[in-house]
Amino acid sequence: MVQTKTKTVLVTGIYLTGQRNNISHITEQFISAENWHVVQKWIAVGNGDTPRETVSKVTVMNLREGLPKFVLLNKLLSNEKIEEYDFIIISDDDISLPSRFLDVYLELVVTHDFALCQPARTLNSFIDHPFVAQLEGIKARRTRFVEIGPLVSLRRDVFPVLIPFDESAHMGWGYDFVWPYLVEKKGCRIGIVDATPVEHSMRAPVKNYNYDEADKSMQDYLSQNPHLSKREAFRILESYT
Repeated sequence: MVQTKTKTVLVTGIYLTGQRNNISHITEQFISAENWHVVQKWIAVGNGDTPRETVSKVTVMNLREGLPKFVLLNKLLSNEKIEEYDFIIISDDDISLPSRFLDVYLELVVTHDFALCQPARTLNSFIDHPFVAQLEGIKARRTRFVEIGPLVSLRRDVFPVLIPFDESAHMGWGYDFVWPYLVEKKGCRIGIVDATPVEHSMRAPVKNYNYDEADKSMQDYLSQNPHLSKREAFRILESYT
């Protein structure tokens, strides 16, 4: 008996054609999901080689020069009926995903009722916040912190409080501390899935934008929005084996 895919997920993000990326692997991993109907809509930025056909089919915008990440994502999502999706996943283009990533990841997201979630990072990844590194021996943990990259998932009930993305933090820096505040205020749960860690080791962070500009944007954004402090955010409330 063929299983009917009744749940739909939109996968979106930006890939850089002029730099080394892993977009073919990423799109193929999402296409291979067995339990979810997956719609992929990617934005290509740069003057690099034309991607292989499987990537071209899911590329909906081609730009020679990019705009800030969440400005571009707002443009893409403004043309979508996002209420028709159960989840939206935002992914970078330079990660490696484990086999059967989407099926296993979203099964745990649903099981533990995470409205805002991310997979942990492998220990050999570039890691900005050690809190998100994979913890061996557990499958998932309920937290008060979710990083906005390199991959994050949003459930339909939190779309209204997170989308459209606030463009005053155009690179998304600071969302990590504002989003949990907004999601918790709505009465929803946040978490990290350790059973499906992603590797983020291909390109160093802050390679393609100015650190000082992004940091100033974050400080301005946080000064104008209620948010959690690092001490409040980096907490494991429950763990699941």
